[in-house]
Amino acid sequence: MAETTLRRELGLWGAVVTGLGSILGTGAFVAIGVASSDWGDAVLVAIPVAGGVAVFNGLSSAFLAGRFPVAGGTYEYGYQTLGPWWGFTAGWLFLLAKTASAATAALGVALYLGVDSGALVAIVAVLLMTGLVLVGLRRTTVANTVLVAITVTALVVFAVAGLAGQGGGIANFSSANGGQARGILGATAFLFVAYTGYGRIATLGEEVLEPKRTIPRAVIITLAISIALYLGVALGGRAVGGEYWGMTLEVFSNGLFDQPWAAIIGIGAVTAMLGVLLNLILGLSRVWLAMGRRRDMPSPLARLDARRNPATAIVLTGLLIAATTLVGNISLAWSFSAMTVLLYYGITNLAALRVDRRRVTSWLGLGSCVFLSFFVPLSVWLIGVGVLAVGL
Repeated sequence: MAETTLRRELGLWGAVVTGLGSILGTGAFVAIGVASSDWGDAVLVAIPVAGGVAVFNGLSSAFLAGRFPVAGGTYEYGYQTLGPWWGFTAGWLFLLAKTASAATAALGVALYLGVDSGALVAIVAVLLMTGLVLVGLRRTTVANTVLVAITVTALVVFAVAGLAGQGGGIANFSSANGGQARGILGATAFLFVAYTGYGRIATLGEEVLEPKRTIPRAVIITLAISIALYLGVALGGRAVGGEYWGMTLEVFSNGLFDQPWAAIIGIGAVTAMLGVLLNLILGLSRVWLAMGRRRDMPSPLARLDARRNPATAIVLTGLLIAATTLVGNISLAWSFSAMTVLLYYGITNLAALRVDRRRVTSWLGLGSCVFLSFFVPLSVWLIGVGVLAVGL
């Protein structure tokens, strides 16, 4: 008889690596740079605030993953606690937003390699990472560990080299954007997306050993490391980057860092993007699997191969991401992700409160999602509502 459940083989370290691999890439190497051009020094305040919001929401995800340790994340939690329409909404939003995010990461590989044929390089990166995920979770975790180790090294080098005096320092904190509450809140809503990779840990709940104990610990460790690294990147970038100081290609390629440092950071940028891409393929394929099980998507997506791997779902995920790279727009994709993750984690917190209304962190998570949603551009909301209506 064919196996219908995924194999549990992901321990605490593997779960933390999965979370870090999902978080650090586009957050450190794309989002902070984009945010700094819009909100300036408000980003320095928004990073820890967005991290705090992520902690509230992460604890809700971890609580539900321990209660419902199956693949699918909030799609499953919403389905089981709030009803099919809520579950489908969460799943549909996740598939749309994270496919766009994965395409952004793939395009980021081409950006940081400095090649002209960006779409071709992005597609090759997608195919390579899809092939790796097809091999199985254990080998994927080994590759993930290597990518995360290189990425963390590069981020530390960036922060230390920047703060060691490569630029003009950070004494002149700009009040033009940084001193305004609305700027801080807008940047917080935007940067919240940069932390939501912790959700990959919950999405893989069916494959985590001792999920009720492992997942909450992994989420907290992952977010604590991410907040520290993001702050280091922001402060280092602020010291060297001039007007637009985020972690961007220009910051370390135009003579702002000595060549050895620039090379290390450039390599870390590529591994970071590959890590995000790898973990998004993992997470997306598990949601396709879960939705296939409930017939919200074609049932063949729920099939497992001889390794108990959702091969059909993985292949579909890779093909869709590759196709999306052909029309990818980094700024629009990120703003769309901001809108969808606020809705997604709003549903997560509602599901947690349906199970236990006394959860203070879930109330805080829900309130923060609702509040920050007012700082997402109206045009992005209109696009999101239209796409959601199509799915429903």
